[in-house]
Amino acid sequence: MKAKSNGNPFPLLAEVEPARCKNGRPEVGPVYRPAFHKHGFPKLEGIETCYDLFEKSCKLYGDCPCLGERPIGEDGRAGPYRFMSYREVYAAVAAVASAYTRLGLKPGDRVGVLGANCKQWMIAMQGMNRMSMVCVPLYETLGDTAVEFIIKHSETRLLVVSSSKLKVVSQALASSAVRQVVNTGVVYWGAAPPEDVLQVRDTGVTVLSWEELLATGVRQGDVRPVKPGPEDLCTIMYTSGRCVCMYVCMYVCMYVLVATIAAIKAFLKNFKEDIGPSDSYLSFLPLAHIFDRVVEELMLHAGGCVGYWQGDVRKVLEDVGALKPTLFAGVPRVFERVYNGIRDKVASGSFFSRLLFHWAYYRKEFYLKMGFKQSVASPISDLLVMSSIKKKLGGRVRVLVSGSAPLANQIEAFMRVVCCAPFVQGYGLTETCAASFIANPDNPLHLGTVGAPMPCTELRLEAVPELGYFPSSQPPQGEVCVRGPALFSGYYKNEQLTKEALDDDGFFHTGDVGEITGDGTLKIIDRKKNIFKLSQGEYIAVEKVENVYKTCPLVEQIWVYGDSTEPCLVAVVVPKEKALLNWAAENHLDGDFAAVCDSPAATAAVLSAMTATGKAEKLNSLEQVKAVKLVPEQFTVENELLTPSFKLKRAPLLNRYRAAVDDMYKRLAAEAAAAAAAAAAAASASASAAAGKEAKKGGKGGKGGGPAA
Repeated sequence: MKAKSNGNPFPLLAEVEPARCKNGRPEVGPVYRPAFHKHGFPKLEGIETCYDLFEKSCKLYGDCPCLGERPIGEDGRAGPYRFMSYREVYAAVAAVASAYTRLGLKPGDRVGVLGANCKQWMIAMQGMNRMSMVCVPLYETLGDTAVEFIIKHSETRLLVVSSSKLKVVSQALASSAVRQVVNTGVVYWGAAPPEDVLQVRDTGVTVLSWEELLATGVRQGDVRPVKPGPEDLCTIMYTSGRCVCMYVCMYVCMYVLVATIAAIKAFLKNFKEDIGPSDSYLSFLPLAHIFDRVVEELMLHAGGCVGYWQGDVRKVLEDVGALKPTLFAGVPRVFERVYNGIRDKVASGSFFSRLLFHWAYYRKEFYLKMGFKQSVASPISDLLVMSSIKKKLGGRVRVLVSGSAPLANQIEAFMRVVCCAPFVQGYGLTETCAASFIANPDNPLHLGTVGAPMPCTELRLEAVPELGYFPSSQPPQGEVCVRGPALFSGYYKNEQLTKEALDDDGFFHTGDVGEITGDGTLKIIDRKKNIFKLSQGEYIAVEKVENVYKTCPLVEQIWVYGDSTEPCLVAVVVPKEKALLNWAAENHLDGDFAAVCDSPAATAAVLSAMTATGKAEKLNSLEQVKAVKLVPEQFTVENELLTPSFKLKRAPLLNRYRAAVDDMYKRLAAEAAAAAAAAAAAASASASAAAGKEAKKGGKGGKGGGPAA
């Protein structure tokens, strides 16, 4: 396809199709590819499938460390990382694949994996790739109802699970419909209480430990691999977001994961960077999520190593220190905690330490904005201050990537300065295999954007007339639509949803509203779905509002709510415990964190601080929250208020806090009514006073014989 660059104002983009009006649909803008890779999509030589990718790496990097974990000692403490080499992992994968065959599984059969990230998770999946079986990842936070649904919907014949999930599995297997599907058995890894194993076995399902599975494969001997084809199904991945129920994306080996890895390699090559056997990655984001899956596949392709976390979020930094990763991938919630932690530490330091930090920070920020690379922007700032932050990230980190959800500009700007390594935002969805866009780490103009399209991505904007976004405007704005080899095949067993998401030109409609800015980077500015229409008819982009309030010194977490029958926004806020308790001490308010959260004075203080933050960030009056409910309990994956990728689950939040929302609106209505009544009374009193004056004036006139004729 020949690039059409005449008149293109965006140097990072190459126009490959012109803008046009579509019959029966809103206008669409031009189709763009990245300018540095405009003539076709990249490929990996000799690699067409995930099976090919892993096989080639095992041959090239046999003795290199591959998958590692920290063994737990008798004292309960984690030791140093111990790694299996690529050769050892290959042997384990071959044994697992042979065992699958021995158990009666065939190519195309579904195998579910449930548990925290670990080497058994990856080995189990690679065994499926070897035999052309389909992996069905299940988030470890799922309950028995969700597990039951996924097993039946995907027709999963075998479950490979963590021993800690045997109870959940046994509850799902209580259903006869589930037992009919899981007719091959359950395999578990890790030490399991005998009663949990017995509970699963009592359902009539065959149960094997991980060691028994490996032994079965060894006894069976090497079974010849059933090499998958480029279009064979690789993964059925469940996620949520486009509808109330769960939905599923279908992936094919060639057109998704391999295409994505090829695109990342091409992107790195364009910046004269590469990833190799000396690189390492800490796996702590859910492996059941496409973001972590892509990063792990990339590391395995490059011969790097993957170290798995202990499974305890409180010990992530401890694991980082032990592994010393060169690549750190996280979601906004992770970086928000880092940002808040550093700010709190600086604020509690001495006058001299605060002065030194701010001097170092603003000096480095100045040179970064001038276009200097991270490594040379301010060596003195790094030496005196920033190097201590880098040490907490292991000391070897080469790049940090934030994805999965929008990151506030203020936090991204901060992280770019303090991390002593390039920090960028990426953008993608499960349906686009995560890596659709990524920013240039050394370009200050890319702050607040997700960068230009990756080499596997074609971008087009489509008008959203009801919200006032048009590709023909300056700058171009519209719904972000994506096409390319890294796109999913469709929603499994849901043709209607597939037709809604994929248009006749093959573009996937993301539901996000974007703007092409500067030299051709994409900035996500709105969301078609996460928008409230207030009773005045005004639309509010809730994620934008939440991202602003997250920078408030008293706010740890926030969920903003609006309704078309109400004139304003309200919010449920989890305050920063230390900051709120400090405020309480200063204001002579007694009680623990929960008691302070219940205090009307604390509620007023948090709302006042949020209002000040909103004004500073130029939220308009309708975007400002008018009432808040303070709660001491964090929104977490465990209490089902966050997704496994740490996004807000808005429907469960509304269910949990419906009474609080209704109460806030009632109080606001009562206050508005009282204010209106007071205003009416004041107006009435003013009118009565005026009338009395007039009457008095008229009386004086009559006494003087009346007005002159």
